[in-house]
Amino acid sequence: MTTQAAAQSSHYRRTSGLAALSACLIAAVTGVANAAEPARSVSVAYADLNLTSEQGNSTLYNRIVAAAREVCGASSVDIRDLQSFAQERACESQAIARAVEQVPSAKLAAQHLQRLHSG
Repeated sequence: MTTQAAAQSSHYRRTSGLAALSACLIAAVTGVANAAEPARSVSVAYADLNLTSEQGNSTLYNRIVAAAREVCGASSVDIRDLQSFAQERACESQAIARAVEQVPSAKLAAQHLQRLHSG
């Protein structure tokens, strides 16, 4: 594979991943959101990251978490409303898990599992 073909292949994978992450974050919200409200989405870009490094995967994970919180409405939930808080947390967890599954990075998946087990 030539250098140009490799670069094009890498660009395609990253672009596909961006679309997949967007779709995952939309899908996670639909289970929690009111049916009358349109589904919200946030795109998570990662073409600028080196996913072979821990730092690149950590940055992407933080972006995914921030996008999930935005899509699921974390900032608008009153933590005294336990049902709404639980729904938001479930939405967030599902969005993060689905997004991580869509990225072809074992390091990202390992980081996700580590964060799940550490609380």
